[in-house]
Amino acid sequence: MFDQFRVYAALPATDLERAKRFYAEKLGLTPEQRGDELRYECGDGSVFFVFETSISRRAGHTQAGIGVQDIEAAVAELRSRGVAFEEYDTPELTTVDYIATQPGGDRAAWFTDSEGNVLALVQFR
Repeated sequence: MFDQFRVYAALPATDLERAKRFYAEKLGLTPEQRGDELRYECGDGSVFFVFETSISRRAGHTQAGIGVQDIEAAVAELRSRGVAFEEYDTPELTTVDYIATQPGGDRAAWFTDSEGNVLALVQFR
């Protein structure tokens, strides 16, 4: 049943205005504000929310992914806007110029938003 529905991400923020500025300035997104949460509509009917919380602890793993057609161009665009990408060199994952190639050919690059949420750009094979 659930394989028929879209999935939405919800990301926490301790400072909603700071998060709103990050997503506008760095990703070029404009939200619809609904009380203490921001709603972002993206491509293909996808949506994510940023909600205010006093809990400052964040997960140390990817919390949302953004599918892109050209990962090199997307990384370059975001870097030009001041987004800092992560570099990894582990037995499981190594990035080259911020981009890792996964087994199977998918490629990904990770960055952290203003609230400490880890986001990924993903170019599927």
